[in-house]
Amino acid sequence: MTPEGFRVGIHRPSYTVANLRQGEHPFRLGEDEQGRAVENRHNFPGGDVEEPGARIIYEIRNPLFFRGATFIDSGWAAARAADPSTIGLKRPPKCSLRETLIREMDEEKAEALIRSLDRPLLCDLAQNSTDGRELEVLAQSCAEFLAGPDGRPVGLRYERNEKGEARPRISDFELFETVANNPYLAEDFRQVMVLRPGVQGGSEIVGDFLEGKSHVFEYLRRNSYIPWGHFAANMAHDAIRYRIDDLSETDMTGLRHLYYQRTYVSLGERFGIGVDTRRRRLDPEELEELRLRVLAAARRLEEPGPVPLWGWNFGYDYSGSGCRLHASHQMIHQQYALVPARVETVAGGFMPAYGAGDLVAAGVAAYQERYGRDFFADYLRAIRRNRRPDGRDLPDSLVVYEDDSVMVFVPKAQVSQWELQLMVLADTDDGPVGNVLEADSGVRRALDRGILMAQRILARLGARMVTSIEYPRRLGVDNGQRLLYSFLPKLPWSMGAFSEAQLRFICGHFPEDFARACRARLDERGEHQKEGS
Repeated sequence: MTPEGFRVGIHRPSYTVANLRQGEHPFRLGEDEQGRAVENRHNFPGGDVEEPGARIIYEIRNPLFFRGATFIDSGWAAARAADPSTIGLKRPPKCSLRETLIREMDEEKAEALIRSLDRPLLCDLAQNSTDGRELEVLAQSCAEFLAGPDGRPVGLRYERNEKGEARPRISDFELFETVANNPYLAEDFRQVMVLRPGVQGGSEIVGDFLEGKSHVFEYLRRNSYIPWGHFAANMAHDAIRYRIDDLSETDMTGLRHLYYQRTYVSLGERFGIGVDTRRRRLDPEELEELRLRVLAAARRLEEPGPVPLWGWNFGYDYSGSGCRLHASHQMIHQQYALVPARVETVAGGFMPAYGAGDLVAAGVAAYQERYGRDFFADYLRAIRRNRRPDGRDLPDSLVVYEDDSVMVFVPKAQVSQWELQLMVLADTDDGPVGNVLEADSGVRRALDRGILMAQRILARLGARMVTSIEYPRRLGVDNGQRLLYSFLPKLPWSMGAFSEAQLRFICGHFPEDFARACRARLDERGEHQKEGS
C-alpha cells in the first residue's frame, strides 16, 4: 500500500526450460472410451520446454507487512468472478456405518463390529458420524459411565491418582474428546462427558453472565501457555451453542462483556483503582464508569503499558492420522488475557512482552517513516477507492458491512482464502479507538454485532473452523493505530503448507468477488448494510 492506494503486481509467465533429463520411461496409462491407448509420451519431451504464456498471477503485498503476500491465480479467480455464488462449502453428508452394517447383520453384531475397528477408523467415525446411537457406542468404548434407572448416563466413573485427585476413567482420551465434540451425540452423553462445570478439570469459575436464555461462564486458566493467567468465556452447560446460527446477540454480548469486564478490572487493579467486585457482575453503567477511570490513568502513562489479548477458535476437527485440526472444544468459547508491558529476562533485566498488536504498531511506524503519512488513514482511503486487479466491469467494493463505528471488509491481500477483517472507525477526543479500553458502550455494542455478523457470514458460506484474533494498540502509545480484528477460516483444501510457512498465501478468487459473496449472505437474511451492495 502507498498513499495512492493498493499496489498489485502482475506476473505474466513466459519462459524456456532446459531439458536435463537423460532417460525415457514410457508407460501405457490406460484406454479412452473408444479403446485407444492413453500413454505418457507428453511427459518425456525430446527437447527443451517452452511456455509462451501461462496463466497470469497477481501478487499483492499485505498492507500489514508482517503478514507476507497473497498470490491470486487468474484462472481460478475468473471462474469465481463470473459466479461468486460458487464460493462456499457444502454441508457434510450424513454418515452412519451402523446403518450400513445392520442391512447385513443384526444390530448387536453391527455394534460389536464397530467397537472392534482399528483406532484410525474409530477416530474418523467419531468425527464424521451423524448417527447418535453409533456415537453412543463409541463413547462407551472409551470411557466408563454411571447409568440411571433408565440406562442413560448420569455421570462418569472416576479413580484417584497417587495425589488423591479424581480422574475420569477414560481409555482413549482423543477418541473420547472427538466423540464428545460431535453435536450429533445425545445431550445427556455430552453433559456428563464435557459440558458440566468441572468435568474438564479444576479451572475455577470466576465470572458469569446470565440473561434470559443466555448463560456464560468465565474460567480461569491458571497454568496456561499464556503465562500471566488467562481466561475463557464459555457458553454454559444450560446454554449449548455448537453452531454460529445458534449464537444469539445476547450470547455474544455475554461472551464479550466478560472480556471487557475482566480487562477493565485487571487494569484497575494495576492502576490502584478500587471497585466492588464481590461475587457479582458489573452492570453496563458501572462498567462504563470503571472504563473511564482506568482510561484516565492509562493516559498518564509515560511509556508503553500493558495490552489486551483476545482470540476465538471456533470449530473442532480431528483426523484418524492423529492430527487435531482446530479448537480443543467445539462448544463456543472465547479466550482473553492482559499482556504486561515487559517481562524479566533469564540473564537479568527486562524485555518487552510480546503482543500481536505490536506488529501492527511496527508497520504503522515503518509506513510513517517511509511516506510521512498516517497508515490507517491511507488504509481506509485505499479500501474505499479500491479497484479490481483484473480491470473487469464488476463491483470493486471490499466492504461487506459498515455502520458509524465499525467496518467489516475483505482485506486486499487475504492470508486465509476467506479472511475477513473488522476495523473500528470510531474516534475518541484523543484519536482513533485503538483498544477495548478506549471503546465506549456504543462502540462495544457495534464491535459485538460486527464480530457476530462476520462469523455468521463465514458460517453461511460453509466455514466450520474459524480462528479470530484481535490486534489492539498498547496502552500509553499514541500512533494512530485503530483496533483491528482478523477472521481466518480453515478450508479443507487450504490448511497451510510450505508456501504459507513462507507467508506466501495462495488464493483462488479476487477479494472483490469474495466481498460480493459475503454481501449476498447478508442480503439473504435481510441484515442491514450501508455500503457495497
